Amino acid sequence: MTSLAIAPQSTGLTAALPAGGPDPARFDWAEAWYPVAYVEDLDLVQPTRFTLLDRGIVIWWDAKGQAWRVFEDKCPHRLAPLSEGRVNESGELECPYHGWTFSGDGACTYIPQQAAEAKAQQSGRACAVSMPTAVRQGLLFVYPGKAENAPQVEVPIMGPVEEEPDGWVVLNTFRDLPYDALTLLENVLDVSHIPYTHHKTVGKRENAAPMEMEVLNAGKQGFQGLWPEGPRKGTLGTQHTTFVAPALMYHDLTSKQFGRTLTVVYATPMSKGKCRLFARFPFKFSSKLPATVIGLTPRWYSHIGNNGVLEDDQIFLHLQERELEKANRTYAQACYLPTQADRYVLAFRNWVSDFEADPFPGQALEPELSQAALLDRYHSHTQHCKSCRTALNRIQTLRWGLLGVSAMVWSLLPIAIATGSLTNLTATLLGLLPLATAAAWVGLGILERRFYEGRAVPPRNLPEKKAKAKAKG
Repeated sequence: MTSLAIAPQSTGLTAALPAGGPDPARFDWAEAWYPVAYVEDLDLVQPTRFTLLDRGIVIWWDAKGQAWRVFEDKCPHRLAPLSEGRVNESGELECPYHGWTFSGDGACTYIPQQAAEAKAQQSGRACAVSMPTAVRQGLLFVYPGKAENAPQVEVPIMGPVEEEPDGWVVLNTFRDLPYDALTLLENVLDVSHIPYTHHKTVGKRENAAPMEMEVLNAGKQGFQGLWPEGPRKGTLGTQHTTFVAPALMYHDLTSKQFGRTLTVVYATPMSKGKCRLFARFPFKFSSKLPATVIGLTPRWYSHIGNNGVLEDDQIFLHLQERELEKANRTYAQACYLPTQADRYVLAFRNWVSDFEADPFPGQALEPELSQAALLDRYHSHTQHCKSCRTALNRIQTLRWGLLGVSAMVWSLLPIAIATGSLTNLTATLLGLLPLATAAAWVGLGILERRFYEGRAVPPRNLPEKKAKAKAKG
Protein backbone atom coordinates (compact mmCIF):
# COMPACT_ATOMS: atom_id res chain seq x y z
CA MET A 1 0.00 0.00 0.00
CA THR A 2 1.16 3.53 -0.64
CA SER A 3 1.61 5.89 2.26
CA LEU A 4 -0.70 8.82 2.92
CA ALA A 5 2.24 10.89 4.12
CA ILE A 6 2.33 14.25 2.36
CA ALA A 7 5.61 15.21 0.72
CA PRO A 8 6.46 18.73 -0.52
CA GLN A 9 6.70 19.36 -4.22
CA SER A 10 9.85 20.76 -5.82
CA THR A 11 9.79 24.09 -3.99
CA GLY A 12 12.85 23.85 -1.79
CA LEU A 13 10.67 23.85 1.32
CA THR A 14 11.54 21.70 4.30
CA ALA A 15 7.93 21.11 5.33
CA ALA A 16 4.62 20.73 3.52
CA LEU A 17 1.07 21.64 4.32
CA PRO A 18 -1.62 18.96 4.56
CA ALA A 19 -4.63 19.21 2.28
CA GLY A 20 -7.67 20.62 4.02
CA GLY A 21 -6.05 23.46 5.94
CA PRO A 22 -4.40 23.70 9.38
CA ASP A 23 -7.49 23.12 11.58
CA PRO A 24 -7.15 19.55 12.93
CA ALA A 25 -10.92 19.29 13.46
CA ARG A 26 -12.14 20.59 10.09
CA PHE A 27 -11.36 19.77 6.46
CA ASP A 28 -11.46 22.85 4.22
CA TRP A 29 -12.26 21.66 0.69
CA ALA A 30 -10.83 24.84 -0.85
CA GLU A 31 -7.35 23.96 0.43
CA ALA A 32 -6.74 21.05 -1.92
CA TRP A 33 -5.88 20.32 -5.57
CA TYR A 34 -8.59 19.08 -7.96
CA PRO A 35 -8.44 17.75 -11.53
CA VAL A 36 -10.70 19.70 -13.87
CA ALA A 37 -9.86 18.19 -17.29
CA TYR A 38 -7.65 15.78 -19.17
CA VAL A 39 -5.18 17.98 -21.01
CA GLU A 40 -5.87 16.14 -24.29
CA ASP A 41 -9.51 17.30 -24.17
CA LEU A 42 -8.74 21.00 -23.72
CA ASP A 43 -8.90 23.50 -26.58
CA LEU A 44 -5.69 25.44 -27.27
CA VAL A 45 -7.67 28.19 -29.00
CA GLN A 46 -10.99 28.56 -27.17
CA PRO A 47 -11.48 29.22 -23.43
CA THR A 48 -13.24 26.46 -21.47
CA ARG A 49 -15.70 27.08 -18.64
CA PHE A 50 -15.96 24.88 -15.56
CA THR A 51 -17.52 25.11 -12.11
CA LEU A 52 -15.37 24.17 -9.13
CA LEU A 53 -16.81 24.34 -5.60
CA ASP A 54 -19.64 26.59 -6.77
CA ARG A 55 -17.12 28.93 -8.37
CA GLY A 56 -17.08 29.60 -12.09
CA ILE A 57 -13.60 29.28 -13.61
CA VAL A 58 -12.19 29.68 -17.11
CA ILE A 59 -9.40 27.48 -18.47
CA TRP A 60 -7.24 28.81 -21.31
CA TRP A 61 -3.90 28.18 -22.97
CA ASP A 62 -1.31 30.93 -22.51
CA ALA A 63 0.90 30.58 -25.60
CA LYS A 64 3.34 33.17 -24.31
CA GLY A 65 3.89 31.37 -21.03
CA GLN A 66 3.39 27.91 -22.56
CA ALA A 67 1.07 26.97 -19.71
CA TRP A 68 -2.59 26.32 -18.94
CA ARG A 69 -4.10 29.19 -16.95
CA VAL A 70 -7.20 29.23 -14.78
CA PHE A 71 -8.99 32.45 -13.77
CA GLU A 72 -12.21 33.15 -11.94
CA ASP A 73 -14.75 33.35 -14.73
CA LYS A 74 -15.58 37.00 -14.33
CA CYS A 75 -14.06 40.18 -15.67
CA PRO A 76 -13.22 42.71 -12.91
CA HIS A 77 -14.86 45.44 -15.00
CA ARG A 78 -18.53 44.38 -15.09
CA LEU A 79 -18.31 40.70 -14.02
CA ALA A 80 -19.01 39.29 -17.50
CA PRO A 81 -17.85 35.66 -17.94
CA LEU A 82 -14.40 35.58 -19.53
CA SER A 83 -15.17 32.10 -20.87
CA GLU A 84 -17.45 33.78 -23.43
CA GLY A 85 -14.50 35.75 -24.73
CA ARG A 86 -11.51 34.66 -26.78
CA VAL A 87 -7.76 34.26 -26.81
CA ASN A 88 -6.80 37.19 -29.04
CA GLU A 89 -4.07 37.58 -31.64
CA SER A 90 -1.59 38.58 -28.93
CA GLY A 91 -2.19 35.34 -27.10
CA GLU A 92 -4.05 36.99 -24.20
CA LEU A 93 -7.54 36.44 -22.79
CA GLU A 94 -10.02 39.04 -24.00
CA CYS A 95 -13.31 39.82 -22.27
CA PRO A 96 -16.33 39.52 -24.60
CA TYR A 97 -18.11 42.56 -23.15
CA HIS A 98 -15.72 45.51 -23.53
CA GLY A 99 -12.47 43.94 -24.70
CA TRP A 100 -10.44 44.23 -21.53
CA THR A 101 -7.40 42.00 -22.01
CA PHE A 102 -5.46 39.88 -19.50
CA SER A 103 -2.05 38.22 -19.57
CA GLY A 104 -1.29 34.78 -18.16
CA ASP A 105 -0.71 36.06 -14.62
CA GLY A 106 -4.07 37.85 -14.56
CA ALA A 107 -2.71 41.36 -15.09
CA CYS A 108 -4.87 43.65 -17.19
CA THR A 109 -2.85 44.75 -20.23
CA TYR A 110 -5.37 46.77 -22.22
CA ILE A 111 -8.57 48.77 -21.63
CA PRO A 112 -9.85 49.96 -25.02
CA GLN A 113 -12.14 52.65 -23.59
CA GLN A 114 -9.55 54.66 -21.65
CA ALA A 115 -7.43 57.54 -22.94
CA ALA A 116 -3.90 56.76 -24.09
CA GLU A 117 -2.29 58.49 -21.08
CA ALA A 118 -4.53 56.77 -18.50
CA LYS A 119 -3.19 53.88 -16.43
CA ALA A 120 -6.31 52.23 -14.95
CA GLN A 121 -5.07 48.81 -16.08
CA GLN A 122 -2.24 49.07 -13.53
CA SER A 123 -4.64 49.00 -10.60
CA GLY A 124 -4.95 45.77 -8.66
CA ARG A 125 -8.70 46.06 -9.13
CA ALA A 126 -8.23 45.63 -12.88
CA CYS A 127 -6.65 42.18 -12.51
CA ALA A 128 -8.39 38.89 -13.14
CA VAL A 129 -8.25 36.45 -10.24
CA SER A 130 -5.75 33.74 -11.18
CA MET A 131 -5.59 30.29 -9.56
CA PRO A 132 -2.58 27.97 -9.24
CA THR A 133 -2.46 25.13 -11.77
CA ALA A 134 -0.43 21.97 -12.22
CA VAL A 135 -0.32 19.31 -14.93
CA ARG A 136 0.30 15.83 -13.55
CA GLN A 137 -0.22 12.45 -15.19
CA GLY A 138 -2.17 14.00 -18.07
CA LEU A 139 -4.62 15.92 -15.85
CA LEU A 140 -4.92 19.65 -15.29
CA PHE A 141 -5.22 20.36 -11.54
CA VAL A 142 -6.45 23.59 -9.97
CA TYR A 143 -5.98 24.89 -6.43
CA PRO A 144 -9.01 27.02 -5.40
CA GLY A 145 -7.72 27.98 -1.94
CA LYS A 146 -5.03 30.43 -0.84
CA ALA A 147 -2.55 30.66 -3.69
CA GLU A 148 0.44 30.87 -1.38
CA ASN A 149 -0.42 27.45 0.06
CA ALA A 150 -0.60 25.66 -3.29
CA PRO A 151 3.14 24.90 -3.75
CA GLN A 152 3.24 23.25 -0.32
CA VAL A 153 0.19 21.00 -0.74
CA GLU A 154 0.72 17.72 -2.56
CA VAL A 155 -1.05 17.18 -5.88
CA PRO A 156 -3.02 13.90 -5.49
CA ILE A 157 -1.84 11.55 -8.22
CA MET A 158 -1.77 7.80 -8.82
CA GLY A 159 1.03 6.84 -6.43
CA PRO A 160 1.76 3.31 -7.74
CA VAL A 161 2.00 4.58 -11.33
CA GLU A 162 4.36 7.39 -10.28
CA GLU A 163 6.56 5.07 -8.23
CA GLU A 164 6.86 2.38 -10.93
CA PRO A 165 6.08 4.17 -14.22
CA ASP A 166 7.10 1.43 -16.64
CA GLY A 167 4.70 -1.12 -18.09
CA TRP A 168 1.36 0.52 -17.30
CA VAL A 169 -1.51 0.78 -19.78
CA VAL A 170 -4.06 3.36 -18.65
CA LEU A 171 -7.69 3.73 -19.72
CA ASN A 172 -9.24 7.10 -18.90
CA THR A 173 -12.76 8.49 -18.90
CA PHE A 174 -14.77 11.27 -17.24
CA ARG A 175 -18.33 12.45 -16.88
CA ASP A 176 -20.30 15.18 -15.15
CA LEU A 177 -22.60 13.37 -12.74
CA PRO A 178 -25.98 14.49 -11.35
CA TYR A 179 -25.07 13.72 -7.75
CA ASP A 180 -22.71 14.95 -5.07
CA ALA A 181 -18.98 14.25 -4.85
CA LEU A 182 -19.68 12.66 -1.46
CA THR A 183 -22.22 10.30 -3.03
CA LEU A 184 -19.75 9.34 -5.75
CA LEU A 185 -16.95 8.60 -3.29
CA GLU A 186 -19.25 6.56 -1.06
CA ASN A 187 -20.35 4.58 -4.11
CA VAL A 188 -16.89 3.74 -5.45
CA LEU A 189 -15.56 2.85 -1.99
CA ASP A 190 -18.39 0.32 -1.73
CA VAL A 191 -17.15 -2.70 -3.68
CA SER A 192 -20.08 -4.84 -2.46
CA HIS A 193 -22.52 -3.21 -4.90
CA ILE A 194 -20.67 -4.33 -8.05
CA PRO A 195 -22.15 -7.86 -8.43
CA TYR A 196 -25.72 -6.53 -8.31
CA THR A 197 -25.68 -2.99 -9.67
CA HIS A 198 -23.29 -3.84 -12.50
CA HIS A 199 -24.59 -7.33 -13.29
CA LYS A 200 -23.98 -8.05 -16.98
CA THR A 201 -21.63 -5.07 -17.40
CA VAL A 202 -18.62 -5.48 -15.08
CA GLY A 203 -20.17 -7.77 -12.44
CA LYS A 204 -22.15 -10.94 -11.88
CA ARG A 205 -24.72 -11.57 -9.15
CA GLU A 206 -23.26 -14.99 -8.43
CA ASN A 207 -20.04 -13.32 -7.25
CA ALA A 208 -21.79 -11.71 -4.26
CA ALA A 209 -20.56 -13.12 -0.94
CA PRO A 210 -19.88 -12.13 2.70
CA MET A 211 -17.03 -9.60 2.91
CA GLU A 212 -14.61 -8.97 5.75
CA MET A 213 -13.00 -5.54 5.38
CA GLU A 214 -10.41 -3.81 7.56
CA VAL A 215 -9.94 -0.04 7.88
CA LEU A 216 -6.38 1.14 8.50
CA ASN A 217 -4.71 4.46 9.27
CA ALA A 218 -7.87 6.58 9.40
CA GLY A 219 -7.48 10.32 9.94
CA LYS A 220 -8.07 13.75 8.49
CA GLN A 221 -6.02 12.94 5.38
CA GLY A 222 -8.09 9.84 4.60
CA PHE A 223 -7.74 6.15 5.30
CA GLN A 224 -6.49 2.86 3.93
CA GLY A 225 -8.43 -0.38 3.76
CA LEU A 226 -7.68 -4.04 3.30
CA TRP A 227 -9.90 -6.75 1.84
CA PRO A 228 -7.90 -9.93 2.43
CA GLU A 229 -10.12 -12.25 0.39
CA GLY A 230 -10.60 -9.83 -2.50
CA PRO A 231 -13.19 -9.83 -5.31
CA ARG A 232 -14.82 -12.82 -7.07
CA LYS A 233 -14.92 -14.84 -3.87
CA GLY A 234 -11.17 -14.77 -3.39
CA THR A 235 -10.19 -15.96 -6.85
CA LEU A 236 -8.21 -12.82 -7.70
CA GLY A 237 -6.31 -12.03 -4.50
CA THR A 238 -6.15 -9.38 -1.77
CA GLN A 239 -7.36 -5.88 -2.61
CA HIS A 240 -6.00 -2.69 -1.02
CA THR A 241 -8.03 0.51 -0.95
CA THR A 242 -6.79 4.05 -0.36
CA PHE A 243 -8.89 7.18 0.20
CA VAL A 244 -6.84 10.37 -0.15
CA ALA A 245 -8.93 13.22 1.23
CA PRO A 246 -10.87 14.91 -0.05
CA ALA A 247 -11.53 13.54 -3.54
CA LEU A 248 -9.30 10.64 -4.59
CA MET A 249 -9.92 6.92 -4.09
CA TYR A 250 -8.27 3.87 -5.59
CA HIS A 251 -8.42 0.09 -5.31
CA ASP A 252 -5.19 -1.83 -5.91
CA LEU A 253 -5.31 -5.51 -6.87
CA THR A 254 -2.62 -7.91 -8.07
CA SER A 255 -3.69 -11.28 -9.42
CA LYS A 256 -1.93 -14.15 -11.18
CA GLN A 257 -4.57 -14.13 -13.94
CA PHE A 258 -4.41 -10.45 -14.95
CA GLY A 259 -1.41 -8.84 -13.29
CA ARG A 260 -1.79 -5.59 -11.35
CA THR A 261 -4.89 -3.43 -11.84
CA LEU A 262 -5.95 -0.15 -10.25
CA THR A 263 -9.39 1.42 -10.14
CA VAL A 264 -8.82 5.14 -9.62
CA VAL A 265 -11.58 7.71 -9.11
CA TYR A 266 -11.39 11.47 -8.60
CA ALA A 267 -14.61 13.18 -7.48
CA THR A 268 -14.23 16.87 -8.33
CA PRO A 269 -17.00 18.87 -6.58
CA MET A 270 -18.77 21.24 -8.95
CA SER A 271 -21.81 22.34 -6.94
CA LYS A 272 -24.32 20.80 -4.56
CA GLY A 273 -25.55 17.61 -6.23
CA LYS A 274 -23.07 17.81 -9.14
CA CYS A 275 -19.53 16.55 -9.60
CA ARG A 276 -17.11 15.60 -12.33
CA LEU A 277 -15.85 12.04 -12.22
CA PHE A 278 -12.39 11.22 -13.52
CA ALA A 279 -12.02 7.44 -13.71
CA ARG A 280 -8.61 5.95 -14.51
CA PHE A 281 -7.82 2.27 -14.95
CA PRO A 282 -4.09 1.52 -14.96
CA PHE A 283 -3.21 -2.07 -15.89
CA LYS A 284 0.11 -3.86 -15.69
CA PHE A 285 -0.75 -7.11 -17.43
CA SER A 286 1.05 -10.41 -17.05
CA SER A 287 0.89 -10.91 -20.85
CA LYS A 288 1.20 -8.55 -23.84
CA LEU A 289 -2.07 -9.43 -25.59
CA PRO A 290 -4.49 -7.42 -23.37
CA ALA A 291 -2.28 -4.34 -23.62
CA THR A 292 -2.24 -4.68 -27.41
CA VAL A 293 -6.03 -4.96 -27.56
CA ILE A 294 -6.48 -1.89 -25.33
CA GLY A 295 -3.98 0.04 -27.43
CA LEU A 296 -5.97 -0.68 -30.58
CA THR A 297 -9.34 0.28 -29.06
CA PRO A 298 -10.39 3.86 -29.92
CA ARG A 299 -10.78 6.10 -26.88
CA TRP A 300 -14.29 7.13 -27.92
CA TYR A 301 -15.40 3.49 -28.15
CA SER A 302 -14.14 2.81 -24.62
CA HIS A 303 -16.04 5.88 -23.42
CA ILE A 304 -19.32 4.51 -24.79
CA GLY A 305 -18.86 1.39 -22.67
CA ASN A 306 -17.73 3.40 -19.64
CA ASN A 307 -20.84 5.58 -19.86
CA GLY A 308 -23.00 2.48 -19.87
CA VAL A 309 -21.39 1.27 -16.63
CA LEU A 310 -21.89 4.68 -14.99
CA GLU A 311 -25.55 4.63 -15.96
CA ASP A 312 -26.04 1.36 -14.09
CA ASP A 313 -26.35 3.35 -10.86
CA GLN A 314 -26.77 6.94 -12.05
CA ILE A 315 -30.54 7.15 -11.55
CA PHE A 316 -30.79 5.56 -8.12
CA LEU A 317 -27.80 7.47 -6.71
CA HIS A 318 -29.44 10.73 -7.78
CA LEU A 319 -32.61 9.67 -5.97
CA GLN A 320 -30.82 8.11 -2.99
CA GLU A 321 -29.08 11.31 -1.90
CA ARG A 322 -32.43 13.13 -1.93
CA GLU A 323 -33.84 10.50 0.41
CA LEU A 324 -30.86 11.02 2.69
CA GLU A 325 -31.48 14.77 2.67
CA LYS A 326 -35.18 14.29 3.52
CA ALA A 327 -34.28 11.96 6.42
CA ASN A 328 -32.59 14.93 8.13
CA ARG A 329 -30.67 12.63 10.47
CA THR A 330 -27.09 11.51 10.83
CA TYR A 331 -25.91 9.00 8.26
CA ALA A 332 -25.70 6.20 10.83
CA GLN A 333 -29.27 6.93 11.98
CA ALA A 334 -30.71 7.18 8.46
CA CYS A 335 -28.97 4.08 7.07
CA TYR A 336 -28.66 0.57 8.52
CA LEU A 337 -25.14 -0.84 8.03
CA PRO A 338 -25.02 -4.23 9.78
CA THR A 339 -22.31 -6.03 7.76
CA GLN A 340 -18.56 -5.79 7.30
CA ALA A 341 -19.15 -5.01 3.62
CA ASP A 342 -20.03 -1.42 4.63
CA ARG A 343 -16.83 -0.76 6.58
CA TYR A 344 -15.35 1.60 3.97
CA VAL A 345 -18.64 3.47 3.55
CA LEU A 346 -18.92 3.93 7.31
CA ALA A 347 -15.28 5.04 7.56
CA PHE A 348 -15.88 7.59 4.80
CA ARG A 349 -19.04 8.96 6.40
CA ASN A 350 -17.24 9.14 9.74
CA TRP A 351 -14.54 11.19 8.02
CA VAL A 352 -17.18 13.60 6.70
CA SER A 353 -18.73 13.89 10.18
CA ASP A 354 -15.54 14.00 12.26
CA PHE A 355 -13.88 16.70 10.16
CA GLU A 356 -16.96 18.71 9.08
CA ALA A 357 -16.01 17.74 5.54
CA ASP A 358 -19.13 18.69 3.60
CA PRO A 359 -18.07 20.78 0.58
CA PHE A 360 -21.44 22.56 0.50
CA PRO A 361 -22.63 22.82 4.12
CA GLY A 362 -26.23 23.92 4.60
CA GLN A 363 -27.06 23.89 0.88
CA ALA A 364 -30.10 22.03 -0.41
CA LEU A 365 -30.21 19.76 -3.43
CA GLU A 366 -31.95 20.93 -6.57
CA PRO A 367 -35.26 19.30 -7.61
CA GLU A 368 -35.15 15.75 -8.93
CA LEU A 369 -34.19 15.44 -12.61
CA SER A 370 -36.15 13.51 -15.24
CA GLN A 371 -34.91 10.15 -16.49
CA ALA A 372 -34.00 11.70 -19.85
CA ALA A 373 -31.84 14.32 -18.13
CA LEU A 374 -30.17 11.69 -15.94
CA LEU A 375 -29.28 9.58 -18.98
CA ASP A 376 -28.03 12.50 -21.07
CA ARG A 377 -24.55 11.75 -22.41
CA TYR A 378 -23.98 14.63 -24.78
CA HIS A 379 -23.95 17.49 -22.27
CA SER A 380 -22.36 15.47 -19.47
CA HIS A 381 -19.55 13.96 -21.56
CA THR A 382 -19.51 14.10 -25.37
CA GLN A 383 -19.35 17.87 -25.79
CA HIS A 384 -16.39 18.04 -23.38
CA CYS A 385 -14.47 15.06 -24.82
CA LYS A 386 -12.26 15.70 -27.84
CA SER A 387 -12.22 12.08 -29.00
CA CYS A 388 -16.00 11.63 -28.70
CA ARG A 389 -16.78 14.96 -30.37
CA THR A 390 -14.50 14.07 -33.26
CA ALA A 391 -15.96 10.58 -33.63
CA LEU A 392 -19.52 11.92 -33.54
CA ASN A 393 -18.77 14.49 -36.25
CA ARG A 394 -17.24 11.80 -38.46
CA ILE A 395 -20.18 9.45 -37.97
CA GLN A 396 -22.64 12.20 -38.86
CA THR A 397 -20.63 13.13 -41.95
CA LEU A 398 -20.42 9.49 -43.02
CA ARG A 399 -24.17 9.01 -42.57
CA TRP A 400 -25.00 11.91 -44.86
CA GLY A 401 -22.38 10.74 -47.34
CA LEU A 402 -23.99 7.29 -47.46
CA LEU A 403 -27.40 8.88 -47.97
CA GLY A 404 -26.03 10.90 -50.90
CA VAL A 405 -24.41 7.85 -52.51
CA SER A 406 -27.62 5.85 -52.17
CA ALA A 407 -29.71 8.59 -53.73
CA MET A 408 -27.26 9.05 -56.62
CA VAL A 409 -27.13 5.31 -57.45
CA TRP A 410 -30.92 4.96 -57.34
CA SER A 411 -31.34 7.95 -59.68
CA LEU A 412 -28.71 6.83 -62.23
CA LEU A 413 -29.47 3.11 -62.26
CA PRO A 414 -32.65 3.24 -64.39
CA ILE A 415 -30.89 5.40 -66.99
CA ALA A 416 -27.93 3.02 -67.19
CA ILE A 417 -30.22 0.00 -67.59
CA ALA A 418 -32.32 1.72 -70.25
CA THR A 419 -29.27 2.61 -72.33
CA GLY A 420 -27.94 -0.95 -72.07
CA SER A 421 -24.61 0.19 -70.65
CA LEU A 422 -24.74 -2.32 -67.75
CA THR A 423 -24.75 -6.11 -67.65
CA ASN A 424 -27.49 -7.80 -65.66
CA LEU A 425 -25.02 -8.82 -62.93
CA THR A 426 -23.61 -5.31 -62.61
CA ALA A 427 -27.12 -3.85 -62.53
CA THR A 428 -28.11 -6.28 -59.77
CA LEU A 429 -25.04 -5.45 -57.69
CA LEU A 430 -25.60 -1.73 -58.11
CA GLY A 431 -29.25 -2.21 -57.20
CA LEU A 432 -28.19 -3.81 -53.94
CA LEU A 433 -25.74 -1.01 -53.14
CA PRO A 434 -28.41 1.48 -51.97
CA LEU A 435 -29.85 -1.21 -49.70
CA ALA A 436 -26.41 -1.81 -48.17
CA THR A 437 -25.82 1.90 -47.68
CA ALA A 438 -29.27 2.26 -46.12
CA ALA A 439 -28.49 -0.53 -43.66
CA ALA A 440 -25.16 1.14 -42.82
CA TRP A 441 -26.98 4.47 -42.41
CA VAL A 442 -29.35 2.90 -39.87
CA GLY A 443 -26.51 1.17 -38.01
CA LEU A 444 -24.50 4.37 -37.78
CA GLY A 445 -27.64 6.13 -36.54
CA ILE A 446 -27.88 3.67 -33.66
CA LEU A 447 -24.21 4.30 -32.85
CA GLU A 448 -24.75 8.05 -33.10
CA ARG A 449 -27.49 7.94 -30.46
CA ARG A 450 -25.05 6.36 -28.01
CA PHE A 451 -23.16 9.67 -27.93
CA TYR A 452 -26.36 11.46 -26.89
CA GLU A 453 -28.25 9.22 -24.49
CA GLY A 454 -27.92 6.15 -22.30
CA ARG A 455 -30.12 3.09 -22.19
CA ALA A 456 -33.36 3.38 -20.27
CA VAL A 457 -33.20 -0.17 -18.84
CA PRO A 458 -29.87 -1.23 -17.25
CA PRO A 459 -28.61 -4.70 -18.19
CA ARG A 460 -29.19 -6.03 -14.65
CA ASN A 461 -32.95 -5.51 -15.11
CA LEU A 462 -33.22 -7.33 -18.42
CA PRO A 463 -34.85 -10.80 -18.33
CA GLU A 464 -32.44 -13.66 -17.78
CA LYS A 465 -32.24 -16.17 -20.66
CA LYS A 466 -32.54 -19.12 -18.31
CA ALA A 467 -35.65 -17.64 -16.74
CA LYS A 468 -37.16 -17.29 -20.21
CA ALA A 469 -36.40 -20.89 -21.07
CA LYS A 470 -38.03 -22.15 -17.85
CA ALA A 471 -41.09 -19.99 -18.48
CA LYS A 472 -41.50 -21.57 -21.94
CA GLY A 473 -41.15 -25.02 -20.50
